[in-house]
Amino acid sequence: MPAVFLRNHSLIRVGGAEAQPFLQNLITTDIQLLETDEARPGALLTPQGKILFDFMIWRDGDNFLIETDEGQRDALLKRLTMYKLRAAVTLSMEGDGVTVSWGGDTIGAPTDARFAKAGIHLVRRPGQDGSDDSATYDALRIANGVAVSGADFALQDVFPHDVLMDLNGGLSFKKGCYVGQEVVSRMQHRGTARRRLALVKGTTALPVTGTETTAAGKPLGTLGSVVGDAGLAIVRIDRAGEAMAAGTPIMAGETPVSLSLPQWSGLIFPSTADEATA
Repeated sequence: MPAVFLRNHSLIRVGGAEAQPFLQNLITTDIQLLETDEARPGALLTPQGKILFDFMIWRDGDNFLIETDEGQRDALLKRLTMYKLRAAVTLSMEGDGVTVSWGGDTIGAPTDARFAKAGIHLVRRPGQDGSDDSATYDALRIANGVAVSGADFALQDVFPHDVLMDLNGGLSFKKGCYVGQEVVSRMQHRGTARRRLALVKGTTALPVTGTETTAAGKPLGTLGSVVGDAGLAIVRIDRAGEAMAAGTPIMAGETPVSLSLPQWSGLIFPSTADEATA
């Protein structure tokens, strides 16, 4: 059973009598639907609807644990504290590091809802309980269309739709208002999401993260995570669909590539300027 210790991940504990309504009115995840044995993706958005912080969240007894990159932890804790005001909510930092494991006995830890969409039972638990190479986990993420900030996108640069949060359990359209909710709801109802996370496959090893993907010299997007000849990129699916329909080669730098959308998403590349549909 592969088990990878993510040493650069950190945890924030949210407790108190008003922890659930506090989070429900603030982040993209529907906390009321969060089961005790699952971890869901989530984000705190800017008022303009872009991802300010991204994270995983799960229940721990009467509390909630928020897992985020250590580079975001302090700023996220500060922002949560700012929104807390006089609410009966406690916020504290937990020990560093999270272990992810899959493919074996994973009982007793919350299941990652993103991988569950692809039929993979992957769990997350605080602390170090694995020694496999992190590239093993990155390869799994890439194969199943699971994006993370830093590697695949810059914070304050993408909408939740761009990284499939509208489809992986991290974005609610049914609960009440939260920061940025009006913008993402409008994108959903108008079908205006043009950028989507795509799987990239190279004819040889892919170039480095940050390399531009193009078709006939026109930009489609930028490579994110890369392991060997496989990677992720947030691309303009309308432009990519038109290129595919016309038989125009798609390139990542000087490397010919093919693009696909995660099968679990139900999305397709449009062959016109219309949005892809599930």
